[in-house]
Amino acid sequence: MRKKKTSNLLTEVELEFMNELWALGEGSVRDVLDQLPPERNLAYTSGATILRILDEKGFVESRKDGKTLIYKPLLEKDRYQARSLQNLSRTLFDDTPATLVARLVDDAGLTETDLEEIRALVERRLQNDSS
Repeated sequence: MRKKKTSNLLTEVELEFMNELWALGEGSVRDVLDQLPPERNLAYTSGATILRILDEKGFVESRKDGKTLIYKPLLEKDRYQARSLQNLSRTLFDDTPATLVARLVDDAGLTETDLEEIRALVERRLQNDSS
């Protein structure tokens, strides 16, 4: 089967499957489906289709283990998070990361502890950049 052009971003259901694969390291369709909440109740064929699409898009690779296909992520979760944030910053926040961060810290749901952790991360980054 010919691989499609790699898409930069995942759909919601693709991301759901990737999160399970990142947690598992690798797994079969059944392994991934078993990790989903019971209320998802996806058919085996639906799960197989989603993983095949992820393979075609270049997010996972597959190998045969007997009659079972085993899928393994090709992209690390932190690299995908960085790519997604860059896209979000570019498309929703006019390519202004400070606006994205401002929206985050203005969130009323953040605790003082959350804000202190964010401050510590920014301070550490500033120190590393000046070194």
